[in-house]
Amino acid sequence: MKQPVRYTRQYDFGAASLTLDQTTKIMGILNITPDSFSDGGSYTSVDTALRHAMQMAEEGADIIDIGGESTRPGHDPVSAQEELDRVLPVIAALHHELPQLTLSIDTYKAEVARQSLQAGAHIVNDVWGGMADEQMFAVVAEAGCPYILMHNRYDMDYTDVAADVCRDLQQRIDLALQAGIDANHIILDPGIGFAKHAQHNLELMRRLDELHVLKYPLLLGTSRKRFIRSVLDAPANDVVEGTTATTAFGIAQGCQIIRVHDVRANKKMAMMCDAMLQS
Repeated sequence: MKQPVRYTRQYDFGAASLTLDQTTKIMGILNITPDSFSDGGSYTSVDTALRHAMQMAEEGADIIDIGGESTRPGHDPVSAQEELDRVLPVIAALHHELPQLTLSIDTYKAEVARQSLQAGAHIVNDVWGGMADEQMFAVVAEAGCPYILMHNRYDMDYTDVAADVCRDLQQRIDLALQAGIDANHIILDPGIGFAKHAQHNLELMRRLDELHVLKYPLLLGTSRKRFIRSVLDAPANDVVEGTTATTAFGIAQGCQIIRVHDVRANKKMAMMCDAMLQS
């Protein structure tokens, strides 16, 4: 197997930092929500959220991705203020207790991103790639922070899913650059599970390496998603093997960050994949 395409990036945030290189980075999911599809309600207090984040860091998470609104299909939207009320105390606590840990805010709202960055978050992870809030690009450009731009759309009318995802992402990249976001700060997410049927997800997984035509680092977020549960005919809390299969497949195609619930299992898998690819 040939060495997959990877990009080198160095982000320094003071006490914290993030280096993208030949070693796969792990993003641990911390949902401060009552209704996320697999762990809703588990970490809604600052104490429980802090303990879980510390556990994920001990297990090998390089980034903690903090979200205050579920993005599962059919979720109930929340106001920016409610989202801020959920995430800001957790961000502040983590920034104080683990200043060396890189924190990401999972939001599509510009105001939530702005205040979260001020509170101690380092990265913005936007599941709408700037489509849901026209002020998002300006906030990210002003902050000068890394920006995870995910593929999403309002329909599922694909002609060729991989080619269409590339085209959609390129359009969002062009607008982000025009808004002043540094090209070296953009990380792409193909949006597995968002505006895609199960077959779209499986085909896009098979063709992830085609996204390298865009020439940006890739993040893959497949953890416990419906297409895995459907293939395995198993509930969300019993698909760790299916998730690690998808993340291993993604690493082999050049994904440099994997966003997961089960950090320990995916960290070990990533270490093994990296060793084989670099041998």
